[in-house]
Amino acid sequence: MKRTGRWLGASALALMIGIGGVSTAYVITGQAANAQVQNAAQIVVPQSIQPHAGFADLVEAVKPAVVSILVEAQESASNVQSGGRQFDFNFPDLPPGHPFRDFFDQFGQQGQGNGDGAPPKPRQYMAAGSGFVISADGYVVTNNHVVKDATKVTVVFDDGTEKVATIVGTDERTDLAVLKIEGTDLPFVQFETEQSRVGDWVVAVGNPFGLGGTVTVGVISASGRDIGGSNYGDFLQIDAAVNSGNSGGPDFNTKGEVVGVNTAIYSPNGGNVGIAFAIPASTVKTIVNQLISSGSVTRGYLGVSIQDVTRDIADGVGLKNAKGAIVREPAADGPAGAAGVKSGDIITAVDGQSISDALDLSRTIAGKAPDSTVELTIWRDGAETKLSVKLQTLNEAAAATAQPEEPTPPAVVPSKSSVGVTLVPNADGSGGLLIQDVDPESPAAKKGLAVGDAILEVNNTPVSSLDEFEAALNAVKAKGLNTALIKASRDGQARFIGLPLSQ
Repeated sequence: MKRTGRWLGASALALMIGIGGVSTAYVITGQAANAQVQNAAQIVVPQSIQPHAGFADLVEAVKPAVVSILVEAQESASNVQSGGRQFDFNFPDLPPGHPFRDFFDQFGQQGQGNGDGAPPKPRQYMAAGSGFVISADGYVVTNNHVVKDATKVTVVFDDGTEKVATIVGTDERTDLAVLKIEGTDLPFVQFETEQSRVGDWVVAVGNPFGLGGTVTVGVISASGRDIGGSNYGDFLQIDAAVNSGNSGGPDFNTKGEVVGVNTAIYSPNGGNVGIAFAIPASTVKTIVNQLISSGSVTRGYLGVSIQDVTRDIADGVGLKNAKGAIVREPAADGPAGAAGVKSGDIITAVDGQSISDALDLSRTIAGKAPDSTVELTIWRDGAETKLSVKLQTLNEAAAATAQPEEPTPPAVVPSKSSVGVTLVPNADGSGGLLIQDVDPESPAAKKGLAVGDAILEVNNTPVSSLDEFEAALNAVKAKGLNTALIKASRDGQARFIGLPLSQ
């Protein structure tokens, strides 16, 4: 089924303007522009609030701490070199003649070069998002993508008071940022004290389309969502209406505590369709504390490439439950390899905490402090073992994976195997067998093996000839197993496949 929806940052509202002038048109910040922020202690929501009674008291209590974020920014050099910042104003339903339509059409057509063949120049733009104050001395939480490339950030309170903010720190991986404004005894809110559950009420307060002070209500639709393949994704899905400009805004429970920070919407047309995603409070607290204390975020680094354990993979290694993360390869000079972790090991727990899949392992390790030691529970050769690993600090260079050239099939006579693949030895010196043909009715084809793939190992035994391959399959059968664990490589990326040995 073709998917027509798009992942959009919830602050996709960005007003492109030419260099030499800025405009706050269409971003309503309230009439009392010069009013002072009312002094307030920590916001306390009345205990009498009940969902059936409405949310007016809750909103009245928390609104002073929810702010609009106005950003003046200039494109980064990388954006300019790649053709400019790709703006999507997401106003597809404006009728002809609407006063906003020509305005946004005009700016949507900019940025395609200067017409003389010269590369485009960096441009200024304005964006609007949301945020909230978390301390009486003026720390503010928002999204990283709201303030990215910012040259000036202005925080606007619900009463119209404006304060210029400094960026304390940002974290691109979780899309969080912390700002600082001057002030004392400012109104602020706190994070949830008990973890919310699916079905709990959420009240979103924010700045959609630059309108400011907008309240929508819904429930937590799901938790633990992985959107866009992030290694650190663990999002709440909510059905409260979230639109462009809501990015960085808080979602409250009925106690007035922040349960999540809005970060993205899924939409076929740029508007709300009842599916929005928020960073859970547990993640926000951890990241925000690090940003405030040091201005940056550090994460533990294990040094392995991993994948989920499927039912076939579990069957191939005699593992009862299809849970955990199987190690494709330990990184060269990484902490896991140095501690004895091997390709084909299945990590089932970290410090006694069960690991459900590869994403769970990534999140768990990322939450550990660099230089700390963790105990890995590993399934290897049909038995459980434990290894201690001293983590390193994650950085982009360490996390990057080398991409070797795709091997070229040698000019030798191919041999057909007993599992429906025709194999030839790998002539590039890296070992393994290259697939030159796949029987479309074979289990190998059904499991996704294709021409050009390299078979490296069978049940952790390297194979470089058809005889070794068949001997390894027979060894699997001799153990009473009906599935072989195949380590295959495609485009330089290794992965594991559970290959049934009988239909």
